Amino acid sequence: MEKTEQTRQRLRDLFADQYLAVLSTHGDGQPYASLVAFAASDDLKALYFATARSTRKFANLAAHPAAAMLIDSRTNRMADFHEAAAATATGAAEEIPEPERGPIQAQFLEKHPHLVDFVTAPTCALVRIKVDCYYLVSRFQNVVELHITH
Repeated sequence: MEKTEQTRQRLRDLFADQYLAVLSTHGDGQPYASLVAFAASDDLKALYFATARSTRKFANLAAHPAAAMLIDSRTNRMADFHEAAAATATGAAEEIPEPERGPIQAQFLEKHPHLVDFVTAPTCALVRIKVDCYYLVSRFQNVVELHITH
């Protein structure tokens, strides 16, 4: 398997195993981090999360769509220094328009069925990060970049 496909498979495996990610946005001159439930598109071109439109993260993204999302495999044990992997995705965020929302919402809820009431509320935005690049770090020193073409 070529290195790019190996990296893609490692990302898919990590994303399948993890339910939460750290979203980083920018607002009021400061970075802002939030814990979010997420899902990934099969082709890795997008990451999805849901948020109320009244949140700081949503306001930050409306003003500055550049975002980063960190998904990692840590277990809060000493072994994480050698065993954990972390993927940072960078890209631009946008609310998914209603005509596109159905299949993406279904995919998101397949991973997070407990969030159905939240995600289907009229005050909830389903957001897509169009990923430009993944930075996959393992063993705290091995860094692989995967650039995504749209």
